[in-house]
Amino acid sequence: MAREQWASKMGFILAAVGSAVGLGNIWRFPYMAYENGGGAFLIPYFVALLFVGIMVMVLELALGHSTKGSAPLALRRLGKNFEWIGWFAVATAFIITTYYTAIIAWALVYLAKLFMVGFPTDFGGFFFSDILALSSGHGDLGGFNLPVLAGLVLIWGVNYLVVNSGVRKGLEKANEILMPVLFFLILALVVRSVTLPGGLAGIEYYLTPNFALLLTPKVWIDAFSQIFFTLSLGFGIMIAYSSYLPKKSDLTASAFTISLMNCGFSFLAGFAVFGTLGYMAMTQGVPISEVVTQSIGLAFVAFPQALSLMPGGLILAAIFFIALFVAGISSSVSLVESTASAVIDKFNMPRHKAASAVIATSFFASLIYATNAGLYWLDSVDHYINWFTIPLVAVLELIVAIWIFKGSKLEKYIDNLSEYNLGSFWKFFAGIFSPLFLIYMLLNGAWTELTMGYEGYASIFLLLSLGLPVFGLVVSLIMPMIPWIGGGKEIEEWDEFVKKDEE
Repeated sequence: MAREQWASKMGFILAAVGSAVGLGNIWRFPYMAYENGGGAFLIPYFVALLFVGIMVMVLELALGHSTKGSAPLALRRLGKNFEWIGWFAVATAFIITTYYTAIIAWALVYLAKLFMVGFPTDFGGFFFSDILALSSGHGDLGGFNLPVLAGLVLIWGVNYLVVNSGVRKGLEKANEILMPVLFFLILALVVRSVTLPGGLAGIEYYLTPNFALLLTPKVWIDAFSQIFFTLSLGFGIMIAYSSYLPKKSDLTASAFTISLMNCGFSFLAGFAVFGTLGYMAMTQGVPISEVVTQSIGLAFVAFPQALSLMPGGLILAAIFFIALFVAGISSSVSLVESTASAVIDKFNMPRHKAASAVIATSFFASLIYATNAGLYWLDSVDHYINWFTIPLVAVLELIVAIWIFKGSKLEKYIDNLSEYNLGSFWKFFAGIFSPLFLIYMLLNGAWTELTMGYEGYASIFLLLSLGLPVFGLVVSLIMPMIPWIGGGKEIEEWDEFVKKDEE
């Protein structure tokens, strides 16, 4: 089966940026900055971007481009024993998609209710009671939240239409529309927020670092964690996307462009959020540091409440939630594509059948997040994905590609295609610095978990939540035992090529 290709380099860039730019840029990044002292967070964030994020992005683009395969096929072609790492990346993407779509559904339901009833008087109660119908905890599932369930059906339908349409007509075309729209939506919010009374005070909080906080390990861990999440590293997405590139592609330039555009978008979104929070702090007579109390509350409680205080607030709120929807869709289709491309490669399955199988399985797995306890399960599963799965997949990729497969091969491959050579600089930061820091993140997370737990949740539900990525790991270990229906001959040819190369 001939492998699809992007119609243009810009189409690939927009699709890759569309994958990277998502809910994490509009909601998670501003909250991470807010929680870690505003400007104090930006320093480790951009350090992580330059010395880790871009370096690992180069690696993933090289893996996909050189092997012309999804994550499992790419890792399989590095060595027979490494296919499972690729499936672990795919399992990560699959799990994230199941709850990521729930957040997009919340945004849709919120938008619909705003237009039906207008702004509420109690924004916290509106979100947690009216939108989520939140229960008492993990074990109190209640019934299905029908509006959220309807939103999930719609979102999975959109994902199917895009992924089923293929690389050029689906992923590329969708992002050529979604990315410019998203940029102008956020730009409109930025312009409005910075011109508000108190807006500049919020911007000052955002840009002024408290250098004392840089001595706190949590600030650095949160920054590095955000870089991996926001750049879609460790999900198998960039490996799959780069496998659709033509032979002559400047991977280094592409990695820099995708990473800088994504993080530049996050930085821009920060102006919209902090300008608005500055205005809210001024109207309420409280410090900016006291405006928001919890992460999910920034996007669904504090920010809408701030918008409600402005002239034309309902229109601005509509722009904000449409932006969340657009950003969410652009990322969710890439997560689905990561899984679908692996299924296509492994089983030689037509795209429409692979898309149908992946979407159907993902939809049923996402149903727990449409219950009244959905927020609790989403919070705890997301916690373990960010602490356990993403850094572990990234460490394994780096060790296999650079140390076992011999990084000099990939270094030469990358430099031959690129106008600017990274050389030993890339090998050091991708092969030594990044794995060491990721291992530190894993150990620090494990210690925190053992000593403090997470959010006061009952141990049984935390274990069940951790069990989901662990189950993904088990499935990843089983998948290589299934023979390749697709690409079998190509794998044999690749093994022969590697054997001759080593001789």
